[in-house]
Amino acid sequence: AADLWLFVTSAARYADQVPWDFLKRASERSASVAIVLDRTPPKAVEEVSSHLARMLSSRGLKDSPLFVVTEGSLDEDGLLPPEEVRDIRTWLTDLGADADARNAVVRQTLEGAIRSLSSRTHELADHAKEQADIRNRLWREVDDSYTDAIAKIAAGAADGTLLRGEVLSRWQEFVGAGELLKSIESKVSWLRDRITKAVKGQPVQARQVEVAVESGLLTLVAEHAERAAENADAAWRSTAAGKQLLDDSGTDLSRASRDFRNRAERAIRDWQQGVIDLVRTEGADKRTSARFLAYGVNGLAVALMIVSFASTGGLVGAEIGIAGGSAIVAQKLLEAVFGDQAVRRLTQTAHEDLLKRMDSLMDTERARFIELLDEGGVDASIVEQLRELARRIDDLRFSDRGIS
Repeated sequence: AADLWLFVTSAARYADQVPWDFLKRASERSASVAIVLDRTPPKAVEEVSSHLARMLSSRGLKDSPLFVVTEGSLDEDGLLPPEEVRDIRTWLTDLGADADARNAVVRQTLEGAIRSLSSRTHELADHAKEQADIRNRLWREVDDSYTDAIAKIAAGAADGTLLRGEVLSRWQEFVGAGELLKSIESKVSWLRDRITKAVKGQPVQARQVEVAVESGLLTLVAEHAERAAENADAAWRSTAAGKQLLDDSGTDLSRASRDFRNRAERAIRDWQQGVIDLVRTEGADKRTSARFLAYGVNGLAVALMIVSFASTGGLVGAEIGIAGGSAIVAQKLLEAVFGDQAVRRLTQTAHEDLLKRMDSLMDTERARFIELLDEGGVDASIVEQLRELARRIDDLRFSDRGIS
């Protein structure tokens, strides 16, 4: 911070790295520097001073005065003989007495400090941009992992994937589908009337379908949550910055959160309740009809869930005859009560609500990684702010309003 540096070193230590680190800073800032080579053996003055002068020149300090103090005895007060420091004293005295020289020293050091500030600000902006770029890359890797998981959950919840196993068995038990499903292809024309007679609709059986749906959805969601966490963790660990963040966090993010399954179960149950409420609201003016009473709110709700699980028509081959037949049964059952247009609307609403809840679940999982980035990351806007600051420094330095 001084306008003038009087740097004292010795013949034994002048080539050490530490003093040259300080002198490098002085050179970068164009600070006025005078060098004192202390405790120099008389026989080594020429050799050591010449070598030091070459070192100063190679490091941008060739104009710095170099004073040599030879090694000798101190007087009774512990001071050097006056003749040993006469050149230093004279130089400092003359400098102090010359106002123009003093101003030149101050100006040189100040301009150098400002120039260095501009350079270091640009350098800081470069480092900030590098860090911001790394943050953005890590963010994209996490986002890609969880976006892919959400897309696969959405596909699995609409392409008939869930209409298998326990869900399919419980649904067929609920609708008494043995002979009914076998006759679908040949007797679609009278299917609606047959469904009216075939559906048992007992509340207990409807609940069993709900439980099977919950289990199937939970398995689907948990599988993709685990895979997303594993993929995001692996992507981060493939980079030095990502690995450092994960290691410093002390938390294993390669697996879904410990409470994920509990949160997923709640989200699925809330969705199921939402479907029940949706059916109840839609059937408000139909609750006294024979068909509504026969199926019940819960029976119609599970039918709507089944239909929503095949809403994209992704079933192929033999699946059409089994899972696809189950979806057709559910759809015809709903149409018998609400009509085809209302069923399409209800199906879309139920499916969109499910995806919204799954998005929320995955956002919470994704946030575990993003929080680590936010704790140690750099706001990308700071890069341009730093560059603008450096430009303003340069503009002021070269303008008429610059230092005078």
